[in-house]
Amino acid sequence: MVADKLAPVHVIGGGLAGCEAAWQIAKAGVPVVLHEMRPIRATEAHATARLAELVCSNSLRSDDPDHNAVGLLHEEMRRANSLILAAADRARVPAGTALAVDRDGFTAAVEAALAAMPNVAIAREEIADLPPPAWDSVIVATGPLTSPALAQAIRTLTGEDALAFFDAIAPIVYRDSIDMAIAWSQSRYDKGDTADYINCPFHLKSDYEAFVARVLAADRIEYKEWEAVTPYFEGCLPIEVMAARGPKTLRFGPMKPVGLVDPRYGARPYAVVQLRQDNALGTLWNMVGFQTKLTHGEQTRIFRTVPGLANARFARLGGIHRNTFLNSPRLLDAELRLKAEPRLRFAGQITGVEGYVESAAIGLLAGRSAAAERMGAAFVAPPATTAMGALLSHITGGARAQSFQPMNVNFGLFPPIETDAKRQNRKAVYTTRARTDFTRWLAAHGPMPAGAAAA
Repeated sequence: MVADKLAPVHVIGGGLAGCEAAWQIAKAGVPVVLHEMRPIRATEAHATARLAELVCSNSLRSDDPDHNAVGLLHEEMRRANSLILAAADRARVPAGTALAVDRDGFTAAVEAALAAMPNVAIAREEIADLPPPAWDSVIVATGPLTSPALAQAIRTLTGEDALAFFDAIAPIVYRDSIDMAIAWSQSRYDKGDTADYINCPFHLKSDYEAFVARVLAADRIEYKEWEAVTPYFEGCLPIEVMAARGPKTLRFGPMKPVGLVDPRYGARPYAVVQLRQDNALGTLWNMVGFQTKLTHGEQTRIFRTVPGLANARFARLGGIHRNTFLNSPRLLDAELRLKAEPRLRFAGQITGVEGYVESAAIGLLAGRSAAAERMGAAFVAPPATTAMGALLSHITGGARAQSFQPMNVNFGLFPPIETDAKRQNRKAVYTTRARTDFTRWLAAHGPMPAGAAAA
């Protein structure tokens, strides 16, 4: 078959998962319509109407494929012709061993790639109900901010109340407003380029404790009724929630000083606030791990008490938004299809994965599955011993439906290995097995279906 004789696959949502799914479908030679509701309908967290906008951090986390599960996921996605990883590599900014990007450059690369595909149509419209029956193949990749009308329609169809948690946005500071007579540039343990992070030190325990006290006493944005019973995701806690868990929590979390030495004193501070480059120009730096629900006025007042930030100017202050997701182990089959209505696939954060990379990876698999189905070919997922396969297996049955919560990719999702290797070598054993199995899968099942476009 050729693309113009195939009915299109519809992808709802122009975030990372939706864009990746649309790319994979189009690369397989299948037409696709990508539906994005912005700017027709705005969200609580997006600032623009651009595709693949990065809402929270600009980091896609570790790019180390030998010792980190998300770095391994990066590698697998690159090998599977991922649009998101290609755009990230093109827009990369210094961040040690992490993969951080220039936000504008990243989304521009994604938009340009999709716009150049002749079998991709981008429709700016809100899908406010279940897709019409004529759409026989649909991927719902609406992310953490699914439109309320569509979310309610999904709840009605599935009979499941969608779970929810808070996701958080960290403040961004203008580089030229940071006092480098107090702060200094250094990556933790001097990994990567030593200038990848800016460090603002608390040398005295009393100063750190005073900062924590200010955070705890600060005014917060009032909860809406639906927020009062919505749990936070443990991997993205607001600083005030962490501080409330104990006076040392921040010091062992985002403010940990390990691996850092203030060159003025030749000593490790008691606590540190780190900032990471947020754009290619190096003019914007985000406060790592400082997502918050404090009011904007309180953020400005309190964060300017951080050593080195007395005169800080903020390009963006922190915020919180709700993230809704399905009970995927109960509701989805192994190809991410809704058991109650198999013409609907789901991808991205709405499936219960956490993180930009994980969302895009599920979009990649959903796109390939939908394309194979449209072309009459079988889709075989990567084995559970790989990063992509482990993530897919977890959300489609590996996790307990009774206690399902969003999850980042990690080696705990991989089938265990019986090995005598020392503990510090276990990650290398997992990654070696994953690479071997992914290579076999890619050779047998990874290529696009017959008639696919060239990569």
